[in-house]
Amino acid sequence: MTTRRDFLRTTAVGAAAGAGALAAPAVHGQSKIVWRLQTYAGPALAQHVIKPSIDMFNKIANGEMEIQLYYADQLVPTGELFRAMQRGLVDAVQSDDDSIAAPTDVSVFGGYFPFATRYSLDVPVLFEQYGLKEIWEEAYDEVEGVKWLSAGAWDPCHFATKKPIRSLKDLEGLRVFTFPTAGRFLSRFGVVPVTLPWEDVEVAVQTGELDGIAWSGITEDYTVGWADVTDYFLTNNISGAWIGSYFANEERWNELPEHLKALFRVCMDSSHYYRQHWYWGGEAKLRVHGKKMQLTTIPDEEWAKVEAEAHKFWDEIAQTSPRAARVVQIFKEYNEVMAKAGRPYRYD
Repeated sequence: MTTRRDFLRTTAVGAAAGAGALAAPAVHGQSKIVWRLQTYAGPALAQHVIKPSIDMFNKIANGEMEIQLYYADQLVPTGELFRAMQRGLVDAVQSDDDSIAAPTDVSVFGGYFPFATRYSLDVPVLFEQYGLKEIWEEAYDEVEGVKWLSAGAWDPCHFATKKPIRSLKDLEGLRVFTFPTAGRFLSRFGVVPVTLPWEDVEVAVQTGELDGIAWSGITEDYTVGWADVTDYFLTNNISGAWIGSYFANEERWNELPEHLKALFRVCMDSSHYYRQHWYWGGEAKLRVHGKKMQLTTIPDEEWAKVEAEAHKFWDEIAQTSPRAARVVQIFKEYNEVMAKAGRPYRYD
């Protein structure tokens, strides 16, 4: 995989690299279209959350198009990805809206919006049956240069820590790597959100700069190595599934012939499907058979305070814009339906 230094050198950024500049977008030759896609995920995680679908795309495209996959922060820091894609410095992105600082009023719902979902299957249902897809399309149609393409579910959000968490009091002062909105919410319980490049997290836990991570479920903890540097896994979570999306530079997307657009959409769906079973099976299997972390739990009656606070947080977010209010209302209606439906949709 091309390193960031090699990328800057071969694309002739020259001295401007020191100012963070990048080269012109990938050349679209007559014989083959070439895209650069950067994911939020590091190399080990990307092997599951996106690489199989990109490999499939490149194979089926049969020389008409190639997508070159880059990992977290490899070309552009994750927090700058949206602007880089908007300017055509990268052609496509896989991430949550929140982490890439997408300038829309729905970005706060990307990633882990507290208690919006219980299970990973909630995400596609919310987008395909409850109207979130149309709301996201509407929001990104107002932003120049970027095309929102699709959303899917990832894993739940749990704490992986150096010390055990068995009560809300144990969260106080905990320095944790997490997502922007999740961190904003967890700070209400004394958590100190810390922002770092993804690749630096493991070392930061080892050196004591971080006390833990609230960025994933147990499947990712084992896959990326975080289970090797943390000792405890909290079974309570603030969200049942991360909401992530695919985006593309609008001009690059519009240039594609319809059959390649269709192929890209099919491969996105393949990626969404893979993650559904990979995470769902992994979360259960590693809780039961994993040997690297001890499971801890905050009692239900105490954790109910966190869920109650989340609903206050929802109402605060709903006041930020009419569209945000529509999203919050959909979350409320959806969760009410799930609760009334009972088993297997909801158990309490």
